[in-house]
Amino acid sequence: MHDERHPEDCKQVFAMLSEYLDEELAPQSCEELREHLSHCPPCIEFLDSLKRSVQLCHDCGLAETPPPLTEAERAQLVAAYERWRKRS
Repeated sequence: MHDERHPEDCKQVFAMLSEYLDEELAPQSCEELREHLSHCPPCIEFLDSLKRSVQLCHDCGLAETPPPLTEAERAQLVAAYERWRKRS
């Protein structure tokens, strides 16, 4: 099943997985990657994990950046920090 070169093959596969998922690999590279994945459970597991991570990121959506603090808010924050620091 796995030969002595397997760990090095896996490193090469790991390096290409993002491009593979983004469909940015040449057809020959895709075929080689699929061949490796057809008999390598650790790489299959890693690919599945990467797919889940990408999906979670997409599901989160873009968060809206809050507006910057006003000078009054900044002063309140600094004062609160100073009070906390004096108690510590």
